[in-house]
Amino acid sequence: MVDAKITDKMRNLRDGYSSALIKLGYANENVVVLDADLALSTKTKRFGTIFPERFFDCGISEANMMGMAAGLATCGKISFASSFAVFATGRCYDQIRQSIAYPELNVKIVATHAGISVGGDGASHQMLEDIALMRALPNMRVIAPADAVEVEDVIPAIAAEPGPFYVRMGRADTPIIFRRHMKFRVGKAKLLRGGNDITIISTGTMTAEALKAYELLRKDGVEARVIHMPTVKPVDKREVMKAAKDTGCIITCEEHSVIGGLGGAVARAMGDNPVPMKRIGIHDVFGESGDAWELMEKYGLTAENIAKTAKKLIKERK
Repeated sequence: MVDAKITDKMRNLRDGYSSALIKLGYANENVVVLDADLALSTKTKRFGTIFPERFFDCGISEANMMGMAAGLATCGKISFASSFAVFATGRCYDQIRQSIAYPELNVKIVATHAGISVGGDGASHQMLEDIALMRALPNMRVIAPADAVEVEDVIPAIAAEPGPFYVRMGRADTPIIFRRHMKFRVGKAKLLRGGNDITIISTGTMTAEALKAYELLRKDGVEARVIHMPTVKPVDKREVMKAAKDTGCIITCEEHSVIGGLGGAVARAMGDNPVPMKRIGIHDVFGESGDAWELMEKYGLTAENIAKTAKKLIKERK
């Protein structure tokens, strides 16, 4: 079981990203970073200050950036291309499909400002379909880290593995839950709590809420299993099937549409032996402008709603 606990320490995942990029830049001269006029927000600017010869600000031209990242990859570079999730996926889907995923080039798309917690920027910037878009692409692997510590483990791991990746991060500061760095294994789930009454499977920043829900349920005598699924594609099928067999019901939690995201991946992993399941996420609507955590509460992305849904699902199963 992985050592994880909600702490009072908050840190932005983007800080973890920029720190990991700089370490990687010193370790490997083939690492190049591209951004689309958002380097201060994505925090890739820190890499550009230290390694200006390996940093490319492509302007407000994400599709061109993806083509440049692909071209650099054909020359032996490890390309990290960053922008807000809404621009990094939807705006340049065709370039990602044709120039990166299809030829399986060594491009790592690291998107920030994903999910509804983007807050005040509103529906136009609250990307809720990016996992679905990237998950559908052959050869593309999809990762949503839970905290800044995990981001620092993910970045060197995907740099060491050839081929395309999509890494998804939110905008807001989030609690640190992993107390130490560990070797990140693509496609491997992390067992955080070992109960047998129900399984909560979460990805990204929702894992902090899943751990809080575990504590709420425990006070009511419910022992939940909590699994963090950082790799949405390929999902850890073995861990999903074991959880389904041991606990008999599953809740998935994601700051993303319930269509095409983690819930879909988990349901598919259960195959011909499904168990009762509920999906916590955005239910086929666009978001709205507001405070990040008020929006999370309005759309049910909270520990309280996870615990409430868990108790209801256990009751229905009986």
